[in-house]
Amino acid sequence: MTNAKLKAIIEESSDQIEGSNGRWQFSINQIVFVVLTDSTNNRMRIISPIAQMAAVEDKYVKAALIANFHSALDVKYAISDDILWSAFIHPLKELTDEQVKSAISQVYFANVNFGSTYASTSLVFPGKETEGEEEPKEKTPFEKRKF
Repeated sequence: MTNAKLKAIIEESSDQIEGSNGRWQFSINQIVFVVLTDSTNNRMRIISPIAQMAAVEDKYVKAALIANFHSALDVKYAISDDILWSAFIHPLKELTDEQVKSAISQVYFANVNFGSTYASTSLVFPGKETEGEEEPKEKTPFEKRKF
């Protein structure tokens, strides 16, 4: 993947795009995205702001962390500069056209599904539901560990 190819895919996928080589902002259905690349260090990220952290209750942050393991798949929920983001981070050169299109889709769906399913695709890795479960009567040795 190159910056020129990446820009072409973004132009094809988005409602509008602005910015310069390796630094673009675009939108899809009024959801804002930022793409940042560093070709020298072979890195790129596609990110989308979800909310200011001051407005996000702890239970939603916990749910997002659980989703990072089960339903966010190739994207992750992340916090930077007091903003909650959906983020796809990957080496630039190794990306294929299809991976970029999938990443844009997953960043979009992780953003719009925050607070409900937290899913970036229809695929979900199953896991034990933690909400509403009883606390274990006795802690296991792992749970007693201090980190």
